[in-house]
Amino acid sequence: MSPHCAATISWVPFSLKASVCSINEATHNHKSPTLQKRVSSDAPNKLSTEFLSHDSLEATTKPCFCGRRHFIEAATLGTTLFPIQPSRATDPQRDYTALLNKFHPPRPDWYEEFYASVMNSATESYEAEVARYKSQIFGNLKRKGLRILEIGIGTGPNLSYYATGSDVEVVGIDPNLKMEKYARSSAASAGLPPSNFEFIQAVGEAIPLSDDSVDAVVGTLVLCSVKDVDMTLKEVMRVLRPGGLYLFVEHVAAKDGTFLKFMQRVLDPLQQTLADGCHLSRETGNDISRAGFSSVELNLAFLSSATFINPHAYGIAYK
Repeated sequence: MSPHCAATISWVPFSLKASVCSINEATHNHKSPTLQKRVSSDAPNKLSTEFLSHDSLEATTKPCFCGRRHFIEAATLGTTLFPIQPSRATDPQRDYTALLNKFHPPRPDWYEEFYASVMNSATESYEAEVARYKSQIFGNLKRKGLRILEIGIGTGPNLSYYATGSDVEVVGIDPNLKMEKYARSSAASAGLPPSNFEFIQAVGEAIPLSDDSVDAVVGTLVLCSVKDVDMTLKEVMRVLRPGGLYLFVEHVAAKDGTFLKFMQRVLDPLQQTLADGCHLSRETGNDISRAGFSSVELNLAFLSSATFINPHAYGIAYK
């Protein structure tokens, strides 16, 4: 599952595990829903009030669950990542690990095990309350033959919403390797064949997938704790195919001038320490809206189980 700040725990620890390669495949035609255009870089004439169908572009690459492809940072944080060339890299795995360590230092093994266990057992009330909102957005992933990436997959609570078909392929990335056993269990419970699920130890700022390689990216309660929100969103855009969807649920800062916003500012330093880097007062909805998606459907909700971690922004961004 993704790092749930609702349990006053969030995180972005990491190291490195695997990657994927690309193979040529026969062209597939998918139907991708468009969105209510509450925010649009294309300045549409009017807002759409229902989802429409849209033919996605042809795809010529497919993420396969084999091999390793490592990335390094081109210069400083926020620049484009590129594959290491064999003639120029003596140790690609070390280079990639060093890149990840720039975003967040590794956590002790005991801590990651404890954290994974807590996230697997202590978020039931939150998941029950947020289920209605997740159902709304994940209902757009019911089409056949989708290839889906989930960033911050954690113990995999979202898999039951979209990974229920034998023709769905899912890649889940998470910085905590101890989450893998829980995520695989969730995938099996959802009915996803083991061959259709791959867990990769990685972070959102450096997604080890090819460009234009997935139909959808899922991320819930992830952007609160990544080191670089903008870079993560750029990576989401990079791996999405044209016509692809980014589905999100994120807690965001309360409205200025409210008591809730005051408390978030007071508690933010403590939250970052106790909840592994989670920020209470990030304007994540604004970050998503200006990330370059062609349109964004963005809604707000307050969850009683989330106390000071409110409101929640949820919706779909369309590439």
